[in-house]
Amino acid sequence: MLVGMKEILVDAMQKKYGVAAPNVYDEFTVVACIRAAEEEKSPLILDFYEAMSDIFRFGKIAVGLAEAASVPIAINLDHGGSFEVAIKAIRAGFTSIMVDRSTLPFEENVKEVAELTRIAHSVGVSVEAELGHVGSGAQYGEDRDRGLTVPEEAVKFVELTGVDCLAVAVGTAHGVYQSAPYLDQERLIEIRRLVKVPLVLHGGSGTGDEGLKKAIGNGISKVNLFTDLSNAGHDALKAFIDGGGHSIIEDYNAGVNGFKDKLVHYIKLFGSDNKAW
Repeated sequence: MLVGMKEILVDAMQKKYGVAAPNVYDEFTVVACIRAAEEEKSPLILDFYEAMSDIFRFGKIAVGLAEAASVPIAINLDHGGSFEVAIKAIRAGFTSIMVDRSTLPFEENVKEVAELTRIAHSVGVSVEAELGHVGSGAQYGEDRDRGLTVPEEAVKFVELTGVDCLAVAVGTAHGVYQSAPYLDQERLIEIRRLVKVPLVLHGGSGTGDEGLKKAIGNGISKVNLFTDLSNAGHDALKAFIDGGGHSIIEDYNAGVNGFKDKLVHYIKLFGSDNKAW
């Protein structure tokens, strides 16, 4: 069933489990992720990044598949980089948008996020934003401490913008890590104590099962994933071809199944299995 992301994350926050948010980009990855969620009876958030595919074509595919699913599925615009893209996502049927203005000064971030939150809420679409800035794993040594979320600022930001969930920077990064990641769990605990909306962790891939599980225990409700899923799909594809893959369809299915199996691992790790309604 197609639902709003707020509905999923409020349940996760109240029951203290995490929800996986895999980046998907075509019909095959959407189907694989929904199958994983249905197998595990888990709610799921499908994240879509605008550079991956045409937003209207993707929306048409994802909305139809989500509506037919037996578990709650939300469709979220990941790192929406402009006003125009956010409006396109709403028109395409997404049930949530991320308004990412995390590189702007605090006041400008608040202003732009609040404007789009007002618009999105008027048509029943939920909003995620980011305070602090989750950088690149390739520059982890340089980026990690630059953009960490300040707990007191997070409280003010949520109050001023009215967002439904907040992505926080506590030591993760996007992509492949240059050095071993270190999560500031104490900072996360303090943010969770002060902020009343669900919290989001970007850069889940490569962070390690122990760190992610601890972060969920300390208040994270949504974990964004792509690199680990992509790598698992690539490895499964390579193994299948090396073993004598027969056709492009079988080859592609092998890769997508590897993507799906890794997602199942995270669904169980985050504790969202058997939490569907």
